[in-house]
Amino acid sequence: TGPKEGWQVYSSAQDPDGRCICTVVAPEQNLCSRDAKGRHLRQLLEKVQNMSQSIEVLNLRTQRDFQYIMRMEGQFKGLRSKFRQIEADRRTQVNRNIQELKGKMEALQPLIPVLEQYKTDSQLISQFKDEIRNLSLVLLAIQEEIGAYDYEELQQRVLHLESRLRNCMSKLTCGKLMKISGPVTVKTSGTRFGAWMTDPQASPTNNRVWCMDSYTNNKIVKEYKSIADFVSGAESRAYNLPFKWAGTNHVVYNGSLYYNKIQSNIVVRYSFDTGRVVTQRALENAGFHNVYPYTWGGFSDIDLMADELGLWAIYATNQNAGNIVISQLNPETLQIIATWNTEYSKRNAGESFMICGTLYITNSHLTGAKVYYSYSTKTSSYEYTDIPFHNQYFHMSMLDYNARDRALYGWNNGHQVLFNVTLFHIIKTEDDS
Repeated sequence: TGPKEGWQVYSSAQDPDGRCICTVVAPEQNLCSRDAKGRHLRQLLEKVQNMSQSIEVLNLRTQRDFQYIMRMEGQFKGLRSKFRQIEADRRTQVNRNIQELKGKMEALQPLIPVLEQYKTDSQLISQFKDEIRNLSLVLLAIQEEIGAYDYEELQQRVLHLESRLRNCMSKLTCGKLMKISGPVTVKTSGTRFGAWMTDPQASPTNNRVWCMDSYTNNKIVKEYKSIADFVSGAESRAYNLPFKWAGTNHVVYNGSLYYNKIQSNIVVRYSFDTGRVVTQRALENAGFHNVYPYTWGGFSDIDLMADELGLWAIYATNQNAGNIVISQLNPETLQIIATWNTEYSKRNAGESFMICGTLYITNSHLTGAKVYYSYSTKTSSYEYTDIPFHNQYFHMSMLDYNARDRALYGWNNGHQVLFNVTLFHIIKTEDDS
């Protein structure tokens, strides 16, 4: 049997007798192209493809627009934070300006009483001017009155007054230490350790200053004509000593330098006038080369000093168990005049100085130091004291008394300083026994 219309035989199978047992039919090849449903299906397929392309294009545009929106969102967030920062900065700046104005007002506040005081001072100045005018008239009258005296009589009166003044000053020479004030920083120079000094025996017109930098390996002494030259660095002369010194505890007395010869217990007297060593002598049994130094070390075993009563040497010996020994020296020969043994350990002493025959010892060379112990050579007795002083630069490597200036010279961690001292005086009149 033939296939139906629109179908064709695609394949068949026969048995051995030639009889058809299976036939496969299929639509004709040109049937689908003429089929209305096929055409409609192709049109839909084309529309789907076009829509897919449009959707893909739209998706690309959407992704691009999304990225743009994301960037814009980041920029908006940045602008928002900037606006907030600007607002905060504006408030901060306003507050800062207000605080500055408050500070200026507070700074000006103390000037109000100053201005009031200025008004009072102006009135005082006017009064002083009037008093000066009156005083000038009084001086003129006194001058006319003095002119009536004989010149010889006036000279005798002046000499008598000078004699009384010297007599009074001699009674005020010695006293007991009560207070140390200051310091005044004169200069900053040299290393952390050194010594500077003036001559307590010099005349009032002789104000030379000597400076010895470092505590070892040096033998150059610099001289200045005055404190002003010392401050400005206007050196007038330099002395090259024959021996290096040890420590910082030197002293100038009556035109000569007294110092400890390095690595020895020998005291050297060097004359500035001749530029030569006048004499040298060993301190018997005195420790040296950091055997019995002060608390800061620096080969400060032997301390030479001067006061109103003369020249002194402070040191320690094995015989006195390392405790301080006081010896008064003959300035010319360096022979020991008298000796006193104390019970204060040399190694526990920060520095020491003599005033009126009494040795004053500090308990440290650092901040918080004070004069802790004193020994009187007049009574051969000691006492514990409590006299603080301001260690402004934290490390004191030299502290010596100058009887002419009534002051302590100090070398404070590379700073040359002066301390004022307050002494308690007992004035004896001619009627006192």
